[in-house]
Amino acid sequence: MKAFKKSSTTSSLSVLALALASSTTMAQELSVTVTNLTQGLYFTPVITAAHSNENHLFMTGEIASAELQAMAEGGDISGLSNVLMNADANVNENPAAGLLAPATSTSFDLSTDSTNTHLSLAAMILPSNDGFAGLDSWEIPTEAGTYTVFLNAYDAGTEANDELRGSGAPGESGMPVPPPLEDAIGMNGTGVTDMESNDKVHIHRGSLGDDDMTGGKSDINNSVQRWLNPVAKLTITVQ
Repeated sequence: MKAFKKSSTTSSLSVLALALASSTTMAQELSVTVTNLTQGLYFTPVITAAHSNENHLFMTGEIASAELQAMAEGGDISGLSNVLMNADANVNENPAAGLLAPATSTSFDLSTDSTNTHLSLAAMILPSNDGFAGLDSWEIPTEAGTYTVFLNAYDAGTEANDELRGSGAPGESGMPVPPPLEDAIGMNGTGVTDMESNDKVHIHRGSLGDDDMTGGKSDINNSVQRWLNPVAKLTITVQ
C-alpha cells in the first residue's frame, strides 16, 4: 500500500512537471521587423500585440470600435493599448518613435507568455481618412524560425474618404497632415465623396487622388500616394 502511494505521488509530480515545462516552452521570444512597402505613404505609430485567440484589434465585416476609429482616423493608439493591456496582452508601441516613412523599416523584440498565441498589428496610413495597415490575430508558429507576413490596407468604415485635409479627430472629416506631408499633398480640393456605403471594416479601395495640387477633387497626389495591396511586410523570427 505504501509502494502504491509512492508511485502515485511520483506520477502526479511528473505530470505537474510536464505541465509546467509545457507552459514554459509555450512562452516565446519574437523579433519583429515592420517594413513600409509603399512609395509615398507614412504609417503613424505602430501598435503590435501578442494576445489570446479570443481577442482582436479589428475584424473585417464588423463595426469598428471607438479605439480602432481613433487610431484609423487620427493615429491615436492609446485606446487600443488600454484595451490590450486590460486583456493581459504583450504589447509593443511606437517602435519607430514616430512616423514610419515609405520604404523604411523598424524592428523590436516582443516577449509572449503561454496564453498569448496570436499576433495583431495596426497603424494608420497617411494620407488617408481612415485607412490603416493591419494584421488580425495571426497565429504565432510554435516552431522556431523566420516567417514573413504581408499586410493589407483596411478601411475602418468610420469616415467618408473625401481625401481632403482635415484635423484627423474622430468624427470629423478630413485627413491629418503631419509635417512630412505638408508640402507633399495638395489643397483646396472639393472632395471625392461625402458618404460611404460600407460602414464596416473592409479592405481599402486605395486612394483616387488627382494631379491638381491647388484644387481638383482630391488633395492626394495620384502620382505619389496611390497604393495597391500589400502595403507592409512583417518579418517575424520565433526563437
